Amino acid sequence: MGTIRASREIDRVFKTAKRTSNPLLIVLTAHTPEERGHEGRVAFIAGKRLGGAVFRNRSRRVLREAVRRTGGPWPKWDVVIIAKPGTASARFDALDAALASLLAKAGVVE
Repeated sequence: MGTIRASREIDRVFKTAKRTSNPLLIVLTAHTPEERGHEGRVAFIAGKRLGGAVFRNRSRRVLREAVRRTGGPWPKWDVVIIAKPGTASARFDALDAALASLLAKAGVVE
């Protein structure tokens, strides 16, 4: 899975992205820069306000699996997914539905 790791690239997405959210997560979507090619990339963010390292790591793992189940990464799109407090404990089907819904709102998937 292609991931966005450089902080300047994540900053670019934060500045130019379309934001959508629901009670489980926040999704930021931006077109991948042409110089990077057409391969889609994803970044997962779980901030310290969520709790300890174990909880944040679980949140990122859950999000990574949700992206895999919903067909990501998506060609020509950089997607940043931010965990909210309910992410780690959410049911998989609820998280998948929330992610698919937010991606459809942003125009990434149909």
